[in-house]
Amino acid sequence: MKFEEMVQQEKKDYNLLFSDKTAVFVGSATCGNSAGAQTAKDIIKSELSDFECEIIDVGCIGLCYAEPIIMVVKPQQPSVIYGNVTKKVARKISRSHIIQDTPLPDYALGSWGEGKIEGITPLFEQKSMKMQERRILRNCGFIDPTNIGHYLSQGGYSGFMQALKMESSEIIEEIKKSGLRGRGGAGFPTWMKWQFCLDSGKKTNYLICNADEGDPGAFMNRSLLESDPHSVLEGMLIAAKTIHAEKAYLYCRAEYPLALERLKTAINEMKERGFLGKNIMGSGFNLEIIIKEGAGAFVCGEETALLASIEGERGTPRTRPPFPTTEGLFGKPTVINNVETMASVALVMQQGAEKYSQMGTKESKGTKTFSLVGQVKKTGLIEVPLGTTLKEVIFDIGGGILDDGEFKSVQIGGPSGGCVPAQHLDTPIDYSSLLEIGAMMGSGGLVVMDHSTCMVEVARYFLEFIQKESCGKCVPCRLGTKQMLDILTDITVGKGKKKDLDVLPELAEAVKLGSLCGLGQSAPNPILTTMHFFMEEYQSHIEDGICPALDCKDFITYTIDSENCDGCMACIKSCPVGAISGEKDKVHFIDTLKCVKCGTCLDLCKKKKNAVILANIC
Repeated sequence: MKFEEMVQQEKKDYNLLFSDKTAVFVGSATCGNSAGAQTAKDIIKSELSDFECEIIDVGCIGLCYAEPIIMVVKPQQPSVIYGNVTKKVARKISRSHIIQDTPLPDYALGSWGEGKIEGITPLFEQKSMKMQERRILRNCGFIDPTNIGHYLSQGGYSGFMQALKMESSEIIEEIKKSGLRGRGGAGFPTWMKWQFCLDSGKKTNYLICNADEGDPGAFMNRSLLESDPHSVLEGMLIAAKTIHAEKAYLYCRAEYPLALERLKTAINEMKERGFLGKNIMGSGFNLEIIIKEGAGAFVCGEETALLASIEGERGTPRTRPPFPTTEGLFGKPTVINNVETMASVALVMQQGAEKYSQMGTKESKGTKTFSLVGQVKKTGLIEVPLGTTLKEVIFDIGGGILDDGEFKSVQIGGPSGGCVPAQHLDTPIDYSSLLEIGAMMGSGGLVVMDHSTCMVEVARYFLEFIQKESCGKCVPCRLGTKQMLDILTDITVGKGKKKDLDVLPELAEAVKLGSLCGLGQSAPNPILTTMHFFMEEYQSHIEDGICPALDCKDFITYTIDSENCDGCMACIKSCPVGAISGEKDKVHFIDTLKCVKCGTCLDLCKKKKNAVILANIC
């Protein structure tokens, strides 16, 4: 079957889901499944045992705060997206909306499609979604990631078919016009990397897609691979065709089992449809895609360490030059792009460079996906044009700080990124603006913090992560990160010294200048930015013996306010170590020697009388 005929048939089949039958789309990525999506799916199945309805697993729509999520599709009506679908809610939706055709506005996140339903605002007209520009994520949550037909119906593989008609120089020129820069963190122009590989003049070239996403709080690549794997694989086809590679590797960490499962399914579908293997679509182009499962070492996200891992060696970085585009995998020229870059390549070739470059800034074109986590109301996966400010992301899209708290900082760029304070919230998110304030965009993790967060502890936490993940090959990183971690630990347990405030930045600069790879070179960023913007917190720990955020356990104590305690006994029953005593309806007491400062009593009492007090010891 010709490509055009294939697409027309798949479009017809996909559109039938919305015009000819009732269907339920279940958000079944890792986040949805963890929240109970499969339980909700089982209940809907049992409730609809005598009702004709197709139930389809789809990917993550990005609204992680509202998982589990389902979408009810009724013929000739707008679809309704429901969030926080518990067992009880699943039964109500089944009986009311699906069977009786009566939507439930109280449980709806929004509607999708033409037309309106009373009491339900269209999802993409709501502020948090309206400010986004979903291009990379356009299919996520709306197609079955295990059905290549759904991807084809949405324009999938049309970019690759266009690339088959073009010379490598023409494809590179199109990517150059788009302004696409690598989405793995460094922001290197994608076209330039491809050109360097071609200029090497070697007969054998390799392509690698880096899916070794390891930043704490980052899940952009995982969600995309679980929700729309073909978009990434199409980009790999285009890149491989451009650089004349006949073998490509997709390096994905083994901790992403669902992503790996869906990738394997997608690759088998590609082979069945003629998009992979020998003489692809009759073009004479051959390609084999091999999935390589990483063992979870964070340093293997660094491209030269990744090469070593694929080659069967210990994942340690190599000196550069030579760069991978000259001498990479097995000594051959190799292009390494990350997951979002590959999906962006497919999008550029499908829609054209001109349309792609309409979004973003002069130096940073297109959109960027981010995982928005931490003390923010609407956590999840978002996509915005580059140049969108941090304030817009956190307060307009994220809904502001959890429990209407006060914003303190946002950590951007992973464990090697920087912590940005309130005075820089108007900073545009692009490759250059963030560097100017000591931060970096990185792969796209955003961790929001409120005033209950200690910035010294934040620096210590990320340094601990980096120190554990250091491969140990070079001395500055191996020993420098350990020394910095020891100092930060001392400060957070009340053993800090005034001289630490001078030693820390000196160590940070030494590690930054002397480390071999990007992990070590950017490891000091959490220290440098927190010391620059939050020096008073370091001084308070060392000079005053207090933690202003009441976050460091060694500085705080829990007591009970006798005027507010009504003797409800909730804290006594919840204390894991029996540190609280007292009789019912009488004031309780906390034994500070037994107290492990877990905070359970404080959390419970906040909902009642606010009798439990958290304060610095001094």
